[in-house]
Amino acid sequence: MKWVTRQYVHVDRTACPWLIKKFVDPKAEFIFVPVEKIEEVVKKEKAIPYDAPGVELGHHGDKCSFDAVIEKYEIKDPAVWELARIIRAADTDKPQEAPEAPGLDAVMTGFSIIAKDDHEAIAKASVAYDAFYTYCKLKLIREKHKDDLGKLDRKQRREYLRKKLME
Repeated sequence: MKWVTRQYVHVDRTACPWLIKKFVDPKAEFIFVPVEKIEEVVKKEKAIPYDAPGVELGHHGDKCSFDAVIEKYEIKDPAVWELARIIRAADTDKPQEAPEAPGLDAVMTGFSIIAKDDHEAIAKASVAYDAFYTYCKLKLIREKHKDDLGKLDRKQRREYLRKKLME
């Protein structure tokens, strides 16, 4: 499938391609255009629009496009929902809702500036989202197994967490 959004990606427009490729469409192709060209590209390429004004997979109320993709494609992974909280906080200028949000915003700003184009920016961002996703999985594992983890030394905790990540 082809997907289209506004050019000059940042948090939500780098997060959605990661989410789509990991959980919806591994062969997804992304097109970045000026906002006024989105409707034209949708018709010409049969592309699915996201993170653009008035589209189904866009901002609605307090939620961002990442949330819309999760909901439409019924992604149930709790770590993705935890990641959504961070992305939403960074993308909707509510950093108080997730302490990681300012860091995510800073990293995505850096990628968008140093990348030669939007395709390179999402490629660079993908590694960061893999890391944030793992961080979210670990956070949930730590919460679930805090009693067991409290009995282990640092090395044992690391191995325990690695094992739980692989389950």
